[in-house]
Amino acid sequence: MAGRLILASASPRRRELLAGMGLMFEVVEARVDERLDGAPEVVVKQLARLKAQNVAQRFPEDDILGADTLVSVAGRPLGKPGDLEEAAEMLRMLSGKWHEVYTGVCLIARGRELVGVEETRVRFAALTQEDIRRYCASGEPLGKAGAYAIQGMAGMYIPEIQGSYSNVVGLPTALTRDLLRSSGYSL
Repeated sequence: MAGRLILASASPRRRELLAGMGLMFEVVEARVDERLDGAPEVVVKQLARLKAQNVAQRFPEDDILGADTLVSVAGRPLGKPGDLEEAAEMLRMLSGKWHEVYTGVCLIARGRELVGVEETRVRFAALTQEDIRRYCASGEPLGKAGAYAIQGMAGMYIPEIQGSYSNVVGLPTALTRDLLRSSGYSL
């Protein structure tokens, strides 16, 4: 390997997932404008690439892994809510419906840039106003794409998923493994 592996993300969930893969890495937060328009699967790839490129400019000798996650319900992308009122609105939109979670992953290593995207379908149970109020009061929806954390309290509202669980948490580990293996990592 050319240098150390750097995760271009401040997400504690991504750190946990990457550490769970048995990798040694450092964390450097990317500084990019995350406001992009377009289809969610395109936007997450673009943002993952921008994040990896941003950190690669500062650490050109190292391998950089960037990622970005978006939730989409009925074609409408849901990022991170700005406040609890916006979180409650997002949860009302998700209530009783299927939605998609997209994560783009970009690895810059050895002069190559590898990018992939993972899609997972998630079904939310029908939520009452009290469910939404209680969940928002926990504070968990803040800082989470789509205003929920499947690995946290919101897990009780999700009876079914189709696809990668780790993708919904924030880093599709199978896709990440494939990208790392393509760059010479042994996993």
